[in-house]
Amino acid sequence: MKNPFAFYAQQIKALEQEAAILKTKSLYLSIIRFALFFGICFLIYITFGSYLAVFVIAFLGVLLFGFLVVKHINLKTKRSIVDAKIKINSTEIQVLNRDFHHLETGAAFINPAHYYSNDIDLFGKGSFFQYLNRTTTNEGKVALAGVLTENKIADIVGKQKALKELSEKVIWRQHFAALASAVAVKDSSKAIVTWISNYVSVFPKYLATIQLGFSVCSLLLIGLVSFGVISFTYLTIWFFIGLFITTRFVKKTNNLYVEANTVRETFRQYHPLLNEIERTSFSSKRLKEKQEIINSESKKASAIFKEFARILDTYDQRNNIVIAVFGNGLFLSEVYNVCKTEKWIATYKHTVEKWFEVVAFFDTQNSLANFHFNHPKFIFPEITAEKDVISGVALGHPLLKTEKRIDNDFKINKEEFFIVTGANMAGKSTFLRTISLSIVMANCGLPVCATSFKYAPIKLITSMRTSDSLAEDESYFYSELKRLKYIVEAIKETDYFIILDEILKGTNSKDKAIGSKKFIEKLSKSKSTGIIATHDVSLCELEKEDAAIKNYYFDAEVNNDELHFDYTLKKGICENMNASFLLKKMEII
Repeated sequence: MKNPFAFYAQQIKALEQEAAILKTKSLYLSIIRFALFFGICFLIYITFGSYLAVFVIAFLGVLLFGFLVVKHINLKTKRSIVDAKIKINSTEIQVLNRDFHHLETGAAFINPAHYYSNDIDLFGKGSFFQYLNRTTTNEGKVALAGVLTENKIADIVGKQKALKELSEKVIWRQHFAALASAVAVKDSSKAIVTWISNYVSVFPKYLATIQLGFSVCSLLLIGLVSFGVISFTYLTIWFFIGLFITTRFVKKTNNLYVEANTVRETFRQYHPLLNEIERTSFSSKRLKEKQEIINSESKKASAIFKEFARILDTYDQRNNIVIAVFGNGLFLSEVYNVCKTEKWIATYKHTVEKWFEVVAFFDTQNSLANFHFNHPKFIFPEITAEKDVISGVALGHPLLKTEKRIDNDFKINKEEFFIVTGANMAGKSTFLRTISLSIVMANCGLPVCATSFKYAPIKLITSMRTSDSLAEDESYFYSELKRLKYIVEAIKETDYFIILDEILKGTNSKDKAIGSKKFIEKLSKSKSTGIIATHDVSLCELEKEDAAIKNYYFDAEVNNDELHFDYTLKKGICENMNASFLLKKMEII
């Protein structure tokens, strides 16, 4: 079992040493390039009278200088990747110390109409998503939110196996993330897929043949002019014919250039990620199935994406006036580019979306696997078909620090309902969120914060946070009724684990007690299971009427004029409420 803190610290030390070596190499390379430039200038100066010597020196000098420039670019790329990895490891140490509130919150994914996403601090400031998320692509982030909210219970064991395997591939996961972060991407793959899928060719198919024939003729004319067979005038006329042909399609070319320029960075980001997936060996079924999707064509998906990225990069040549004019005049270079672009789109438009989804899948799974690596003491739920929906030992909330967290044993059978009472601040809400999050984590294939966790998979539905809506002219009470109606309709079709916190808060005490009692009776007759937290101890009378309903509580004690909480779930009914004590303690009354 690896110690995450020690591992990340060791990685940072090794990466900083590598970064220092790369920085030194880069400095030496800059000095060599500078010396080479002056050396070439000096040699040209002393051999200026000999045209052949000047030409040879200049030619060899340009080749050598170009080689050094390429080496410099490669070193710069390596340095950026190493820097990204240092940042990744530093972030992990911060998060393990519960310093993660600077990370993305995922607040955009909060949905009050969802089964549970608005109730259990799944998204937002200080949320589980903010703690968990390490995705580096836009699509991966959306896919991770989808995994947390899909509320599916199929193939949990398969999910666990995939996460266990990826958890061990720490270096691979970090390299994947570093590669993805090296390119800034603004546009979503969905918009790109829509553009590619709906793209209709606007250039005639014979244009590619014309471009090829025109280029061959240009080479012949250049050769004939060089050997003095024909006059340079013929090449000049041919050059202007090329420019004329290019300008005939300039409007369509400009439109394609604008559209293609928006997707270029995405393809630059994705082709190295696809390459990493292709060349890695996986053993779990889920990972292998996804890997096979990108191996379905005759060429590797990474090579296909790289090819398109290079095609799109060539559009930048139109910004260089010299290359643009001579390239179009002699070789119809823009015609060549648009023909290659349309050919690529026509060839691969049917499968691009699946490749984007594979990258998003691995980006998402890497975040989940990272969570497992960071919490080696958390355990994977043991999936059972027994009557126990949950049987957990030392179950705690994963976002709380170990030294402050109070864990509880918890066991509930299928079709049982627990009524949980307790004083204010005694731990009811934290307990409800602990159970809710444990179910979500288990359904995602994640390990949970417990020493033992047997689990019969079940979907989750909650009602813990409701609010009024001025926009929809809804009162708080009506919003809550709509939520309860939503739950009643949902459990007609599927069994759920239902978690409710203080229902019918928007009405008077007597009406609330009557309505709550009837609603709990209705739920207990369904095949669902759940927990209901309340301050209304009169609801605890239901235990005497229905064997499926059991009472539990969280207690508070006053010792030396101070409140004391043990945050421990106990069997029975809470006898000590603390609202009056707190009002007096804070000198409100």
